[in-house]
Amino acid sequence: MGTHIRRPWRFGRSSIFSKHSSAGGKALLFEHPVIDGRTSEFPVAINTMGSRKRIALALGVNDVGDLAQEIQLILKAKPPTDLREGFALLKQGIHLLHARPKRISSGPCQEVVQILDQHRIPNNSKPGGTEHRTSTELSLFDLPILKCWPKDGGRFITFPNVHTRDPETDARNVGMYRMQVFDDRTTAMHWQVHKVGARHGKVYYERGERMPVAVTLGGDPALTFAATAPLPDGLDEILFAGFLRKKSVELVKCKTVDVEVPADADFVLEGFVQPGEMRPEGPFGDHTGFYTAVEDYPVFHLTAITHRKDAVYPTTIVGPPPMEDFYMGDATVRIFLPVFKMNFPEIVDMTLPPEGVFHNLVFVSIYVPIPIPSATAPLFAIQATHSTTRRPSRTSDRTWGSMQPANCRAKIITASGQSCLRWKSG
Repeated sequence: MGTHIRRPWRFGRSSIFSKHSSAGGKALLFEHPVIDGRTSEFPVAINTMGSRKRIALALGVNDVGDLAQEIQLILKAKPPTDLREGFALLKQGIHLLHARPKRISSGPCQEVVQILDQHRIPNNSKPGGTEHRTSTELSLFDLPILKCWPKDGGRFITFPNVHTRDPETDARNVGMYRMQVFDDRTTAMHWQVHKVGARHGKVYYERGERMPVAVTLGGDPALTFAATAPLPDGLDEILFAGFLRKKSVELVKCKTVDVEVPADADFVLEGFVQPGEMRPEGPFGDHTGFYTAVEDYPVFHLTAITHRKDAVYPTTIVGPPPMEDFYMGDATVRIFLPVFKMNFPEIVDMTLPPEGVFHNLVFVSIYVPIPIPSATAPLFAIQATHSTTRRPSRTSDRTWGSMQPANCRAKIITASGQSCLRWKSG
């Protein structure tokens, strides 16, 4: 399951990590990471969810299919007529399962508190066991943040849970947006224009106000998974994490910004984004196996760092699939499959193979006793091809031939009784 490295380890080239992160390799814990010649006081954990077995363990089940069955039971309570109604019923079911978050006064994530540019703790904090550090003791440079690939533009926080809220509706969002470190107190915030975090930022920009932001690292992996899940608007990631872990997520208020964060996080980076302030971000070795180009993104300014006394810094390395992010995405498909099956009864199973890097390529197993109606076919965006092949798991070579840039459809090559999960690269 994992390897514990106790000796000091210099983080330079990422080849060893990409090797372990690919194809379900072991999780790695480095007790004494050395970054740019400096030994960090915080251990580094890599590839913690990089296999089907570990992702199930992280979510507290024997198999992620168990969670899909729970969702299916909720949906069967009152069959929805469309996807919107299906997600609405799912949200209602999660409420019924007592997954609503719980607010508490303090938690492990604030065992050590450092307020930047201040010499006192704000009035809303309570001393109870809290250790305070001066602003000169800890910065972003002291965290074991990695430069993953040789041509990356710098060091990137790759496993952040970014907490924002809408100033008008007070609706919260948790998303995962990579953060390139610019200096000891600023980073990029890589939220694309269609992301909820960017939409929240637009509201602050129109109001002419700074946007409070909190970034959590570590803690219960259910929240990290929830931050990556493609939840519909209005379904709170904190609520969904509570459903996954089968108990409420406990929240504490940040020290310098008006944002609530999970009490069990390893690290909390508090700060703000000044709407309109942009800086070049990148390049970055991405999950497609290629570097993304340099583009302008908002800037995150750090105002405080809080953490557990035994904090472990979590990170992930993305690159040519399958790597850790593939297993997280694969679990998402498995968990939400009942929602799609409820609305498209023809679906038996589906998967997004690693060769498609979660873009425009889906393997769908369907059963229809009669030809697919013309009104249904566009919904699937599938051209079904019957084949006598007995090993559909080795269809990647055949698939690439049909996946030309001008052709967004995927050909499905099927054999009766085969599972969509039985893929094999190459």
